[in-house]
Amino acid sequence: MSNKAKIREEAKKLNPIDDLMFRTMAEDKAFCEEILRVILSDPELIVLESTPQYAGTNPQGRSVVLDAKCVLGDGRKTDIEVQKANDDDHQRRVRYNGAILTTNLTDPGQKFENVPDVCVIFISRFDIFQDNHSLYHVDRIIRETGKVVDNGFEEIYVNAKVKDGTVVSELMEVFVDDKAYNNKFPITSGIKRRYKETEEGQQRMCEIMEKINEETKLRINQLNAILLKAKRYDDLERTTYDTSYQEQLMIELLPKETDS
Repeated sequence: MSNKAKIREEAKKLNPIDDLMFRTMAEDKAFCEEILRVILSDPELIVLESTPQYAGTNPQGRSVVLDAKCVLGDGRKTDIEVQKANDDDHQRRVRYNGAILTTNLTDPGQKFENVPDVCVIFISRFDIFQDNHSLYHVDRIIRETGKVVDNGFEEIYVNAKVKDGTVVSELMEVFVDDKAYNNKFPITSGIKRRYKETEEGQQRMCEIMEKINEETKLRINQLNAILLKAKRYDDLERTTYDTSYQEQLMIELLPKETDS
């Protein structure tokens, strides 16, 4: 099988739960608006702006690439993350991503009262809390009184594993099942169908995958050259088995490639 044929076969397997398809679908703010209306239980919610693969930089530590950053009509900023593998401490990941998004959106000297409200939505194949709900809201609660307090940071966990008959669970079915489409989510279903079933959509996904493969090879070579020149041999060795660390270094050392 040729390389192009292999890429085409891989493209056919993609669903919205996969980073590549999700980020491509998130280019359409109407898609983000539809799923956020469901997840946030707000049928009137408006998305003013959606930015897939938003680079959140941290000059003194780990930088991140968010799957999609959205600006809502009420001023809130949201980070939507999709995750298939239960292979990390994802609660800390949510905490960190929210902090990076907050700092990247806050100007120096800005009063704390004007720090933007941020919501991180974590969508996964697995039930992170294993309590048989498709949707979890994590609140800050005063231990002594049980009162919920709000500091402008919200975290929501959605999963495709639990089938509890809710509209969120129905949406997640579209995210993970190859053949699942639902008239309740016409935009999500329509974009998914276009990329999975039409020649034009398949071609687009293949082109994106080929471009990513080529760009990744180039960026790896550039990163390796930088690390060698700086004699950062331990970092170079670590990138051979730690892809997350490799991506972090790319964000920090190759800002132009990440921001493009």
